[in-house]
Amino acid sequence: MKKILIKGNEAIAEAAIQAGCKLFFGYPITPSTEVVEYLSKHLPKAGGTVLQGEDEVASINMCYGAATTGTRVMTATSSPGFSLKQEGMSYLAAAELPVVVVNVNRAGPGLGGLGPAQSDYFQCTKGGGHGDYRLIVLAPSKSQELYDFTMEAFDLADKYRNPVLIMADGFLGQMMEPVEIKERPQVELPPKDWVVDGCRGRQKRKIVSYSLTNEIGEANCLKWQDKYEKIKETEQRWEEFYTEDAEYLIVGYGTCGRIGKSVVLNARKAGIKLGLIRPITLWPFPEKGFAPYKEKIKGIVTVELNAGQMIEDVKLAIECRVPVYLCNRQGGMMPSENEILEFIGKVFDLSLVREA
Repeated sequence: MKKILIKGNEAIAEAAIQAGCKLFFGYPITPSTEVVEYLSKHLPKAGGTVLQGEDEVASINMCYGAATTGTRVMTATSSPGFSLKQEGMSYLAAAELPVVVVNVNRAGPGLGGLGPAQSDYFQCTKGGGHGDYRLIVLAPSKSQELYDFTMEAFDLADKYRNPVLIMADGFLGQMMEPVEIKERPQVELPPKDWVVDGCRGRQKRKIVSYSLTNEIGEANCLKWQDKYEKIKETEQRWEEFYTEDAEYLIVGYGTCGRIGKSVVLNARKAGIKLGLIRPITLWPFPEKGFAPYKEKIKGIVTVELNAGQMIEDVKLAIECRVPVYLCNRQGGMMPSENEILEFIGKVFDLSLVREA
């Protein structure tokens, strides 16, 4: 294993190659473009194919067709492009096709701007397309996690026959860090006995989601919901930082979770017992991570690059037993450590004792 200095987007692309991805369909859009650029150069060397669709709608439907063969397939985009993929995302989930999708968030709404944002949280975690479906959503906070989570995303997609989303932001995608290039781990996965690859010598298989009767439609929905409940029970992931004796918590994912660690350390120096919970799975949201703190802490601050979206899930996880406040920036702006710490001191009326 070796370490190389690469952009976060390139770490995603290299991880896909190492994970055995053979097909990539996408359309370039800032700040995710380096994913397709890197794969265009390196995936063919690994026996794979990169095809630029005429747009995001075509690209996600190409992923649908390719995934029915059991081949590992991926697409990548940024916020406006992800919006265009929503019908396809719903179809992938209904057909139970394992596809890895990357959304490197940029500021919105509309065309917005090219700066980092987390304003796609609702769209990514609640289902941006039609129908009751869910995506497994992973939120890295550094380049090494972009690599590791992308590699694992392919295994999760195959394990549950479900699309998996890597939700990053423009800051993570463009930042350069050393990344350890790991080989694909050996994971026991269910057989792909559902693929359509020619039916000579066997019965025909169909991969469809259309229900001709309401009874069949309900049975399908119940089957999907049962799968989502199993995912919710087994795949909740989070990181805790200085939570053992914490009186207050901050909650942040991705870049905000990364900044949050420095805020915690500065708060401790200022005499505030602050801890951090960093959700790693945005869906399923790590409710289990909050359970021990419902009666233990005095308050929570969520740090987000949006108008306040994850805060709703935090309030539900904590059952509204303690006050939860939002510290946020929008439009591509990033909060500083001091800005967050001062906000915590203000909303909880805490005296910050600065070290000399």
